Amino acid sequence: MTPNRNRNRNRALAAIGAWAAAAGLATAQDGLGATSAPARGAQNAALEGELNPAVDAAVLQGLEWLAQQQQADGSFGEGRYDRNVAVTSLACLAFMADGSTADRGPYATQVRRGLEFVLEQSAENGLLAAEAANGPMYGHGFAALFLGEIYGMTAGGADTRLADRTYDALVRAVRLIERSQNDEGGWRYNPVPYDADVSVTICQIMALRSARNAGIEVDSRVIDRAVEYVTNCQNPDGGFRYQMSMGGSAWPRSAAGVATYFYAGIYDDPRIDRGVDYLMRTAMPNTGRASRAHYFYGHYYAVQAMYLAGGTAWSEWWPAVRAELLDLQNNDGSWDDRSVGRSYGTAMALIVLQMPKRYLPIFQK
Repeated sequence: MTPNRNRNRNRALAAIGAWAAAAGLATAQDGLGATSAPARGAQNAALEGELNPAVDAAVLQGLEWLAQQQQADGSFGEGRYDRNVAVTSLACLAFMADGSTADRGPYATQVRRGLEFVLEQSAENGLLAAEAANGPMYGHGFAALFLGEIYGMTAGGADTRLADRTYDALVRAVRLIERSQNDEGGWRYNPVPYDADVSVTICQIMALRSARNAGIEVDSRVIDRAVEYVTNCQNPDGGFRYQMSMGGSAWPRSAAGVATYFYAGIYDDPRIDRGVDYLMRTAMPNTGRASRAHYFYGHYYAVQAMYLAGGTAWSEWWPAVRAELLDLQNNDGSWDDRSVGRSYGTAMALIVLQMPKRYLPIFQK
């Protein structure tokens, strides 16, 4: 490890220690004398009543099904999304939401193999995308988020080689995101600064937040411009349109829009209140109001937005989405998503259902 990289990694480890202390987790010391990721005995922080035996059983069955879908090269996905970095990253995040990392936990093997696959897809310019990527910046955003979370949880682990590879790929991925932001402040399908939409933009913002949580330097001006872009996409009804040009609101991208503010560090703002109110009016789970289009994508962001909003938003949304997802689970433990595939649908459902465990750094308030 070069002296400069060593200093940067020390800063990252110190930031991870600060996160762990703030989260009330035990920390360990690595060989460099820096505070590392949470120690193996760290407990989750689910509140009373958030989880129950039915959820625990559904999650266990879902994780077991998902583990069986991993391919020989460590990837996940099927059909058009075969060997997809986004699906692979989300599957690994589902295992990590249960407490597993690349070197510990019941699904450590799956996480490590998935990490190796994602790292193999890291190009010199920083792009994280398999050869047949569908909308490469979607995949890049989810993969960079995964790298930020895994580095944030295991940077002080025994395998320094893997940690160094993860660090290098994450830094390059962050720099690519910064370089490819367009003049409006957002991102779209390709890593070029020409166009933008709310959906791809939130992927990059979450990746940047995760990287910053893990101690990676992120240009604050990039975040400020992204917030401005998302704000310019909010409609009077509180929902969000797809792009800055005129258009109607839809609940999945509106959930992403609300989440943008939280991950940009904005927690108290009328724009958030309007967005949360829109979601409660139009997409409350178990009411039949919400369109099924982009169902898992929408609930992935909505549960984060409601958790971070707290109060009534969380106390009403969580039991409703929990019940709905339990009803939708297949007998074999999977969840169906007709657009992307069952591995994707199952990973997303598992991330939502395990939100109260609060193992992932990105879900720490």
